[in-house]
Amino acid sequence: MNSEQRRRFDELFEEVLEGLPERLHDLMREIPVILDDRPSPKLLKELGMGSGELLCGLHSGIALTDRSIEHSGVLPDEIRLFREGIVETAGGWEAQYAEDEIYEQIRITLLHEIGHHFGLDEDDLAELGYD
Repeated sequence: MNSEQRRRFDELFEEVLEGLPERLHDLMREIPVILDDRPSPKLLKELGMGSGELLCGLHSGIALTDRSIEHSGVLPDEIRLFREGIVETAGGWEAQYAEDEIYEQIRITLLHEIGHHFGLDEDDLAELGYD
């Protein structure tokens, strides 16, 4: 991904954030969202994924619904979005409506990972259309 594509992706990400309801903004102040070009080979291996597999996002941590007093002192949750996986899933920068498709895939991926933070599983997220 070149620097212009990275800049445009980050702008689209900011547009997605601006479009989220204010209440969600308040809740998200607790969890950082980190943008990376791609997951590290180590992370893919930890997830049981091959080097050629796509990953759009990842929630790391303990869902709010699973937290207890026993979890004090653990590392904070975080959400990671992976630019290359999102762009490829959206059809790439060369697609006819690339920016619209990438915007939508960023939105879906972000909401999917936020859902995990709030305790939703893959079935719940698929039912909501965030798979």
